[in-house]
Amino acid sequence: MKKILFSPWTKRALFVLCLIPALLLVWRGFTGDLSANPIEYIEHRTGDWALRFLLITLAVTPLRKILQRPDLIQYRRMLGLFAFFYGSMHLLTYLWLDQSFSVPAMIKDVVKRPFITAGMTGFLSMLPLAVTSTAGWIRRIGGRNWQRLHRLIYLAATAGVVHYYWLVKSDVRLPLLYAALLTPLLAWRLVEAARKRRPHPAAAAALR
Repeated sequence: MKKILFSPWTKRALFVLCLIPALLLVWRGFTGDLSANPIEYIEHRTGDWALRFLLITLAVTPLRKILQRPDLIQYRRMLGLFAFFYGSMHLLTYLWLDQSFSVPAMIKDVVKRPFITAGMTGFLSMLPLAVTSTAGWIRRIGGRNWQRLHRLIYLAATAGVVHYYWLVKSDVRLPLLYAALLTPLLAWRLVEAARKRRPHPAAAAALR
């Protein structure tokens, strides 16, 4: 198993798999199969995949601990960057195809539709994570500060779920499913943080 996980071919295969949703959109565009409302179709698909990749990225750390496979960490950065990639496509579709980069139209839309504010919060939370995803940035700001900064992924994922929930209004089954997946991922981290704050039994005995 370890040999497979560390194989460069495994990472390349995962990279191709992560690209498939974008390639399918390109294919549908060329074949005219983007539904009756192509802009909305692209917005929804890219937004879905941004949120899915955020959840998958958040799942890496618990899986490392549960499966006792610390080497899974090597895939987390790629998955997180794909979340940012699809989030960028989602935002660009809105700014370019939907609003034609019209600032007055966008301001009016933000006032009228609060879900856009939630979505922008999620994207802006991902932006520093993508910029500082390299080993060079870890050295520059220090490992502890880097870890604190990358907790923004919790805000990004939460804002993404809220954005989706406010967007759909009536059929909320899918955003509720994402919320149900996100909740244990965040709860696990709260439990781990509380466990780490508890003093070790030997240290507690020494203090007593």
